Amino acid sequence: MKLLSVAIPSYNSQDYMRKAIECLLVGGEEVEILIINDGSKDDTGKIADEYEAKYPGMVRAIHQENKGHGGAVNTGIENATGMYFKVLDSDDWLKEDTFKEVLSRLKDIVGGDRVLDLMICNFVYEKEGKEHKKVMTYKSALPIDEMFTWNDVKHFKKGQYLLMHSVIYRTKLLKECGMVLPEHTFYVDNIFVFEPLPFVKTMYYMNVNLYRYYIGREGQSVNEDIMIKRIDQQIKVNKIMIDYMAGTKRALHPKLERYMLNYLDIMMTISSIFLIKDGSPEALGKKKELWEYLKEHDSRDYFRLRFGMLGNATNIPGKGGRKISVLEYKIAQRFVGFN
Repeated sequence: MKLLSVAIPSYNSQDYMRKAIECLLVGGEEVEILIINDGSKDDTGKIADEYEAKYPGMVRAIHQENKGHGGAVNTGIENATGMYFKVLDSDDWLKEDTFKEVLSRLKDIVGGDRVLDLMICNFVYEKEGKEHKKVMTYKSALPIDEMFTWNDVKHFKKGQYLLMHSVIYRTKLLKECGMVLPEHTFYVDNIFVFEPLPFVKTMYYMNVNLYRYYIGREGQSVNEDIMIKRIDQQIKVNKIMIDYMAGTKRALHPKLERYMLNYLDIMMTISSIFLIKDGSPEALGKKKELWEYLKEHDSRDYFRLRFGMLGNATNIPGKGGRKISVLEYKIAQRFVGFN
């Protein structure tokens, strides 16, 4: 069995996907590279087939009709044979020497007497045109270089959350937790680092900068203007998270519940801020409807978020209130890393 499966969701990625693939090859035979050609109209599929032919037994090219990022990740999970699973977007890359270090640590852990559910590493915002690269680190919130549980987790700062870039899950956990990401929907990476968490019992954090998250490509989904245009998809993901949180019925470790509630809080804030920045009557109506949806489906969390956290500032009435709300944009920027 492979140690790690890495899925590369790829749609019209011919111009940059080679960098993502090449950085994984240093892992050798312990790594399974799953290139998911998600109905591309360029040479993405040919490039995937080329690497499969060149590295048989290590690279697999999987071709499917277009299902969007979530559908490609679902396919990766379904086809993964490695003990652990990671997603690498086709325009991002891993630092090669750090990747080898992480694989070595994973191998040591697998040889131990405890099962690891989640490996966590830092990631770097590789923002186009920025000389100083911002690093998302978790050293203030998590124990370093040791197996730990939710009992040992400390306080996460606002804007400091586990994102898809920072996590490596145990594959069997992903297959068994029941998560199915919605197809043809952007921003589903938030679900990927939300729904499996109640099934995670053991964690390990390496304070190393593994994942390089590229920001700056034209048309990228985290471009601010594009996020405002796609706000309905952001709201869709937001509502899925509301429903999931309501369905847990408080069967969560208190620290995990607080973390997930804070994550939902930042998601509500991001949706609200974009709708405020849009400023149209329709957008402001959608903002009101989103908060009503939370109130209807999870009244306990509604009151905790609406009056006790960031939601209080995003719901101050009038133009003056909306100006105050936009100040929270800086927190949202830190979370998303807009280009």
